[in-house]
Amino acid sequence: MTQEENAEAALWICLQLIPGLTSKGICTLLGQFGSPENIFSASHQDLNKVVPEAVSSSIKNGPDFSGAEPSLQWLYKDHNHLITLADRHYPQSLLEIPDPPPMLYAKGDLSCLTMPAMAIVGSRNASAQGEKNAEEFAFALSEQGFCIVSGMAVGIDGAAHRGALRNKNGKTIAVAGTGLDIVYPAKHRDLAHQIATQGLILSEFLIGTPSNPENFPRRNRIISGISLGCLVIEANTNSGSTMTAKLATEQGREVFAIPGSIHSPMSKGCHALIKEGAKLVDCIQDITDELNPLN
Repeated sequence: MTQEENAEAALWICLQLIPGLTSKGICTLLGQFGSPENIFSASHQDLNKVVPEAVSSSIKNGPDFSGAEPSLQWLYKDHNHLITLADRHYPQSLLEIPDPPPMLYAKGDLSCLTMPAMAIVGSRNASAQGEKNAEEFAFALSEQGFCIVSGMAVGIDGAAHRGALRNKNGKTIAVAGTGLDIVYPAKHRDLAHQIATQGLILSEFLIGTPSNPENFPRRNRIISGISLGCLVIEANTNSGSTMTAKLATEQGREVFAIPGSIHSPMSKGCHALIKEGAKLVDCIQDITDELNPLN
């Protein structure tokens, strides 16, 4: 990075370090003041019109450059990026959702963000057949030019990433619920390396952020938001996967689900989604018929 780029990145990261300032709050401030530099130089009075007193006081304490240093050091490494709302690489699809992340940390191939994307999600405790379905659908969709998006969890997520990677030219995006210096789950370290080499890993979280449970619903809105559609393969009702599908619906994305045995708990989430309007899928054409006109 140039000295100017480094200074700009530092200010963006410092926004994330302000206690009590949410992503929505950052977006509101950016809408009002235009840039992180303008936010930090704004008057206390003007800040109070946009954010609570405690937050505006923290802003007026000045940027926490020492706190931003770990994330900046991570950015100095090859193929690591910070994509902000002001960046030309920022995914346009995320601008359409109610709560877009103000910035994304990215590792790998940024061209993935320009491709039509399809989310594939499902149970961490997937059956062998469920994982096979995820891998085969991901491979077939990648052959049709889709970038496969998932959350790098064990089970369906990992199988979906592997399916895309099986295609020599296939691309996949893993959206993490941690800082990108942490691989979660740790058993997917090799998979994460493959994804960073052939695709892209994204996170809205600061470097060093651990796998806190509250991070994953926020991750899920990015998985659905960055995609044209969301395919659910094996899921309990009220699982993270069905919640991702519901977020997709709220975001105006297409939702698809593979049915299963009426006796399997892993089918109940998919069946519930189908009852609520998700398209029943038993072959790739069920998806491409819906999404190809959108590409």
